[in-house]
Amino acid sequence: MNKWHDYPDAQIRARPRARAFADGFGADWSFADLDRAIAELSDILLASGVRPCDRVMLVLENCNAAVAALFACSRIGACVVPVNARQTEAELARIVGHVTPAVILFTSAASPEARDHAQRAGARPVSGAFGQMHLAAPNPSAPDPDLADVAAMLFTTGTTGTPKGVMLTHENLRFGGLTSANFRGLTQDDVVYGVLPISHIFGLASIVTGSALAGAFVQLDARFAADRAFAALNAGVTVFSGVPQMHALLMQYAKEQGLERLPSGALRYTSSGAAPLDPAWKRKAEAFYGVALQNGYGMTESTAGICASHNRIGDPDISVGPPLPGVDLRIDETIPGGGDGVGEILTRGPHVMKGYYRNAEETGRVLAQGWLRTGDLGRLDAQGNLHVVGRAKELIIHGGFNVYPPEVEAALNDHPQVIQSAVIGHRVGGDEQVLAFVQVPEIGAVSEAELAVFVAERLAGYKRPSRIVLAKSLPAAPTGKILKHRLLTHFADQLV
Repeated sequence: MNKWHDYPDAQIRARPRARAFADGFGADWSFADLDRAIAELSDILLASGVRPCDRVMLVLENCNAAVAALFACSRIGACVVPVNARQTEAELARIVGHVTPAVILFTSAASPEARDHAQRAGARPVSGAFGQMHLAAPNPSAPDPDLADVAAMLFTTGTTGTPKGVMLTHENLRFGGLTSANFRGLTQDDVVYGVLPISHIFGLASIVTGSALAGAFVQLDARFAADRAFAALNAGVTVFSGVPQMHALLMQYAKEQGLERLPSGALRYTSSGAAPLDPAWKRKAEAFYGVALQNGYGMTESTAGICASHNRIGDPDISVGPPLPGVDLRIDETIPGGGDGVGEILTRGPHVMKGYYRNAEETGRVLAQGWLRTGDLGRLDAQGNLHVVGRAKELIIHGGFNVYPPEVEAALNDHPQVIQSAVIGHRVGGDEQVLAFVQVPEIGAVSEAELAVFVAERLAGYKRPSRIVLAKSLPAAPTGKILKHRLLTHFADQLV
């Protein structure tokens, strides 16, 4: 079976001296450097008791060491579980309890949050060609044969509020990387700006895997900052994928410098994902970059890519484009609320996950005869382009990160003065804000500030509500179900 790490290994053999990855922490590696880092980290993992089909959790922010860890796990046959270091201790504990990793690696040199998690876990420092990381071994080796073909496991809570480990096979990631590289026309001459988190599927499959396949050079950035991104894009970056908020902040930063467009002429491809496009905003972004702004659609369970646009500059199309090569797609109009061409988006192909780890019930709910039920609503136009018209899963995309309302609601509902809560996304500019509406027994029983502190201990920063509205009742149907679509208008006066 072909493996995920075959992509960088091919570049290591063919172009060992070519630049591969650099980060903001002093690491600038050739493919030969990447090979040494992978090899040394592989030895450390094996010496720590990791065996094929074990789980290795990787608590990270973008850096070269994280890339080495991803491919080291692939080389030794372990399943890597990448997790954003900005998650809270409680969030990490739930994942640890679910996957029982033999080893946890922390990118402590690149992330203060990872360093804090490592300290709490009693991890020891390890160093080598990969730099310095921390390692904890919380569980004995326990290989799971069901993971023999699984390269990575990414966590998503979906609509249940319970973390679910999405099992992505070597074939999934190889297909995702190949599709991304081919679609973007990546070559050895490209410089890719990697600010999307590689603990999430787009950064993992497209930025890391696609670039490794093509032999493109990746400039990693742990966190988005408009000034750093602007500098990178003016220093030879040719490919930049982001979310609307990133593009908006970049354009605002340039405006503050007295510039209306990006000075560099190197950029040849840019895309915006994870949120719908506005036609006027799209025209503004294209005028700034001087190239077409592409759009796309995907999810963790589909190894990111389902559809993507390939428009020329100035094209008013704001769809997410047609299905990618090798991807099947259909619209199921039989679901409640479906009809007139609108229905649930289903997809099938080598991009679809193996299933949810240790969760046969949820796997059976979303997978049937190879088709993945996305939970999203869409329609196809006459040209075969997909238009996503709603999220059945109520997913919120805030700052490029997935925020699932049930998870935020669960954190709020833990407070003794909270009866129930409802969380929705509200578009402001190019981003979605997280709004929480909380039912309490009496106004004054708890304050917004108190609840904000309460959930801060339970949720990563990007999941925390920007506003918490307190009320003695929430709009509800006779069944008691909260009518989320009425919340904004019902509480309009309090949101001013």
